[in-house]
Amino acid sequence: MKAMTLSEYGAALRLTEVPDPKVGPSEVRIRVKAAGVNPVDWKLASGGLDPVMEVGFPLISGWDVAGIVSDVGADVPEFDVGDEVFGYIRKDWAQFGAYAELVTANVRMLARKPAALDWRQAAGLPLAGLTAHRSLRLARVSEGDTVLIHAAAGGVGSLGTQIAVAAGAKVIGTASPANHEFLADLGATPVEYGDGLVERVRGLAPGGIDAVLDFVGGGVAADSVGLLSDPSRLVSIADPQAAELGGHWAWVRPDADGLTELAALAESGDLTVHVAESYPLAEAGKAWEASRTGHTRGKIVLTVD
Repeated sequence: MKAMTLSEYGAALRLTEVPDPKVGPSEVRIRVKAAGVNPVDWKLASGGLDPVMEVGFPLISGWDVAGIVSDVGADVPEFDVGDEVFGYIRKDWAQFGAYAELVTANVRMLARKPAALDWRQAAGLPLAGLTAHRSLRLARVSEGDTVLIHAAAGGVGSLGTQIAVAAGAKVIGTASPANHEFLADLGATPVEYGDGLVERVRGLAPGGIDAVLDFVGGGVAADSVGLLSDPSRLVSIADPQAAELGGHWAWVRPDADGLTELAALAESGDLTVHVAESYPLAEAGKAWEASRTGHTRGKIVLTVD
């Protein structure tokens, strides 16, 4: 098969021929239609996750996938050949990812692709959607809550905003003025980030803030915790200091049940995935350049013919 590979940390992505992946007993092999691009992909490739993950080379990046089951393992009653699936396929070590024509995944990492999303949208949903989903659960967000979401127009933030709105929460989302209309369309009240943010939020929510989700880092967790009466409802995916402040520093994990919940929201019309840019597999390097800017509205994906 063809795949985008790196020979070592910091090397350039190259389109190469590699062996087809073997299918384990509890795995399926997927013919990839699209793969999501996330900042963790290029951070891993630069060696940024070396202290916490085993990495093998040549490395195929990518943990977000949408595609069609082409083979099933010996112990897979959940799926059949031809099923359309999507998933967050992070294994215990990194080497055989989704930037390829074929990829294998354990069934616990997958769910059936929602028909309401096209291949690109489905590939953009798993990691970001599960991150938002878990953050909202840790913050105990429910109907009637007022939630402050930092970086609400980004990949994780735009999904978190929609999930919170669907749960009946009021969302105040930070973003640049250029993204305020986008946030309003998602059901959020937009607010500009930067100096004076806390005062602006207090003006928008005189009754107080029930939960804060930090999807950007840079000290906003510490700035925002004072808005909460209960600091345990502060969750950050970008700043470990959140735990020291009494909140949570959250990581995402593969979660088939969570994916199924996200798929149901998509099918009901309460959740969609805004694909900002898409690139063919061979142009993954350009996709990483776009991701590194940190200013993408929604998701970046790769398409595989």
